[in-house]
Amino acid sequence: MTALAGPDGGLRCPWALSTEDYIAYHDTEWGRPVHGDDALYERLCLEAFQSGLSWLTILRRREGFRKAFADFEIAAVARYGDQDTARLLSDERIIRNRAKIEAALANARVLAQWEPGELDELIWSHAPEPGRPAPQDISEVPAVTPESTALAKALKKAGIRFVGPTTAYALMQACGLVNDHLAACTARTPAA
Repeated sequence: MTALAGPDGGLRCPWALSTEDYIAYHDTEWGRPVHGDDALYERLCLEAFQSGLSWLTILRRREGFRKAFADFEIAAVARYGDQDTARLLSDERIIRNRAKIEAALANARVLAQWEPGELDELIWSHAPEPGRPAPQDISEVPAVTPESTALAKALKKAGIRFVGPTTAYALMQACGLVNDHLAACTARTPAA
């Protein structure tokens, strides 16, 4: 499927057209470069929480996630203990999946031991070489790439939980490491 006209007549990636929430996310965030350890930790957590669910479910709960997880400040979340886990498991603003919550907390504890900028450097070191042709059709957008497989392995080796090659590729798309906006999409800008 190629880019389709949205409510304003502008061509967009077809997945973005089902709701206003998706249109706004697609037009202003998805595929735009994201840097900073806390910002990348947030995206990593949200992609993990999304596993098995629609992104819309996560997108509509993002503010609740931010409140529940101290705006995804790694140092703050790393200090969460058993009472915080219990609080998160009963928080209706987020996805209350024990394995995903425990992974988010464990990942913060690991990342809190890293040097500032280390997560950013690790993730961005897996960006593919620039110049990849823009996909013409949604069928040309992969779910996994060699780079996302390598990123998932590097994160796991570093002690990060709940990230596989598909989640890593979704992270790469969301954070602008790759630009998978279709060639005709009005939101397409060169990836960093």
